[in-house]
Amino acid sequence: MSNLSRRKFIITAGATAAGTLLVHGCSSGSTTSSATPSAATPSAAPAVNVNPADAPEVTTAKLGFIALTDSAPLIIAQEKGYFAKYGMKDVQVTKQASWPVTRDNLELGSDKGGIDGAHILSPMPYQMTLGTITKGNQPVPMNIVARLNTNGQAISISKKYADLKVGTDSKALKAALANQKVAVTFPGGTHDLWMRYWLAAGGINPDTDVSVIPVPPPQMVANMKSGSMEAFCVGEPWNAQLVTQKVGYTALVTGELWKDHPEKALTLRADWVAKNPKATKAITMAVLEAQQWCDKPENKDEMCTIISQDKWLKVPVADIIGRAKGQIDYGTGRVEAASPLAMKFWADNASYPYKSHDAWFIAENIRWGYLPATTDIKATVDKVNREDIWKAAATALSVPAAQIPATTSRGVETFFDGVKFDPEKPEEYLKGLAIKKA
Repeated sequence: MSNLSRRKFIITAGATAAGTLLVHGCSSGSTTSSATPSAATPSAAPAVNVNPADAPEVTTAKLGFIALTDSAPLIIAQEKGYFAKYGMKDVQVTKQASWPVTRDNLELGSDKGGIDGAHILSPMPYQMTLGTITKGNQPVPMNIVARLNTNGQAISISKKYADLKVGTDSKALKAALANQKVAVTFPGGTHDLWMRYWLAAGGINPDTDVSVIPVPPPQMVANMKSGSMEAFCVGEPWNAQLVTQKVGYTALVTGELWKDHPEKALTLRADWVAKNPKATKAITMAVLEAQQWCDKPENKDEMCTIISQDKWLKVPVADIIGRAKGQIDYGTGRVEAASPLAMKFWADNASYPYKSHDAWFIAENIRWGYLPATTDIKATVDKVNREDIWKAAATALSVPAAQIPATTSRGVETFFDGVKFDPEKPEEYLKGLAIKKA
């Protein structure tokens, strides 16, 4: 983002989304997928077992998703009837064209033709709550009720740089990518932060040495083919598809930067949560049960077959299934048959929204100038992160106590370059970084 101010960057993201809308030929930026679970894959019990005292205030909600493997919990909750099982029989899960479109539809809310919640990049609910990415910078309070996954993203490089054999060390790209474009999915979002952290760790300043541009996930491979950028960071299945089509290679999966890092979240408008607490709990229960289902090895083939459908990801199953099972072909000759850094939906507390993780997301947004240095990290996290709803839903699902974290912090995190983040001392972390926004 060397020649773009933060404002121009965000405007560019909006422009990218507008282009996507034209490609999709719709004005709303979302397409509604089946609101009723697929008759071919029923598995959930009917809602007749819902205690009248727990009956949701409403039976409908509109939830958005982007075509990424980590949206599987929402798709499976729909297809397997988990929403209906907990009384939310009229939930609609709708495809969004890009993250800017997701933001816009969350701003609107369903009563104005938008959506009530979404599968989303974990930092975005904070950006919306603080009003840094919304129209007129007006705060749109959001709540995070669950993390949807850990791991499962990657940084990929054009085949033009195959001889450099770049991995976790990005130093070799400093000269090769000078003033070149690298793509992320949304400014200040997870992919932007992974890309920036990786570049900076190798001595490459993402604000001056390269140009960081936003591109919607489903358009990454096509843009790499056309030469619009030289590298990108995105979730699956787009990195795998890049390798399959021999357009480039995977330098690293993001778990190599930070093992079991948090990624997407389930967010809902805070006003919707306040108005519909029982419906919120029901939605959270449905998604948690779907996450448990998605994480079982015996369900991976069926999960990939379901989400590959045109109404969901519209991607060949072959491009999804390998990495979903931890089989990672980097496109360089390196193949991991059973990577411990595969996407997780439930295992190792992947679903629990640790407040300590959200503190890092805010700290990194401060690092790169997306949020002011005066941002009260703890107060902001406490306002947005509703881990209490997650715990209530998990308890109602009879999740074993051992699988319910006793603390909202996972403790001190260590990154691939040895840097540590103490969520109790984010200011010390920021002070110690060599490359950051002036």
